[in-house]
Amino acid sequence: MAAVPPQPRSPAPTAPTATLIGSVQRAMRLLETVAGHACGAPAKQLARETGLALPTTYHLLRTLVHEGYLRRDKGLFFLGEAAELLSGSGAQQKRRSKVVDTLARWRDAIGVPVYYAVYREGEIEVVCVSDTPGNPAVEEWADFRETGHAHAIGQSLLSQLDSEARRDHLSRHPVCPVTPYTVRDDHSLLRRLDRTPRMALVTERQEYALGTVCAAIPITLGGAAASVAISLPAHQADRLIPAARLLQAELGRLLDSLTLSISI
Repeated sequence: MAAVPPQPRSPAPTAPTATLIGSVQRAMRLLETVAGHACGAPAKQLARETGLALPTTYHLLRTLVHEGYLRRDKGLFFLGEAAELLSGSGAQQKRRSKVVDTLARWRDAIGVPVYYAVYREGEIEVVCVSDTPGNPAVEEWADFRETGHAHAIGQSLLSQLDSEARRDHLSRHPVCPVTPYTVRDDHSLLRRLDRTPRMALVTERQEYALGTVCAAIPITLGGAAASVAISLPAHQADRLIPAARLLQAELGRLLDSLTLSISI
């Protein structure tokens, strides 16, 4: 019986390749080249530096100007508002990422949730919270902005304001007890804040959430008030001050990152 000749194999399937859009690539190359000229550059120079044909360069430049990614002034091309917005958003994301990473390192080192907040345009804003399933953050069951009198973050931020700014804040967010341990009225809170040294560590025990204790470290960055805080279950209250002191002692290592984040 004659041997059966080997059957030809089907060619192996090739991995699909992504479709690259050449016009987009060329436009991005133009944007990058324009970004390298702070004083602007003419079309002919941009064509030469990008290796693009001059008619193609003119066509792309007109499109990018129309869309706001470039602007033209006296024959020179500069980055436009749309490109600058993209750049600003990227820088903002980078700053936020740096803050997230910084707080996460302290969360892991101390074993507690870490919070970062600022007082911006008359409101308390929690910028970042870093926690783990084993050490969860306090649940925001009542709006942090409206209950600044009840939690350590808010008290720390309010303690950095002058009397007029405090009263303005309370006129918009008056004291309202949220647990049996919360300060009872505006007058009592203002007396407490007056007795608190401006940059002192602030603690609260079950004033915002039953079963939770918190501490906040005030930071003044230029003219802005900011605060870093931690929280613990009430049955671990003996850890609160030592953990806060540890974070406070090393806060200088965080300060550059947190300073940047004031603008995020």
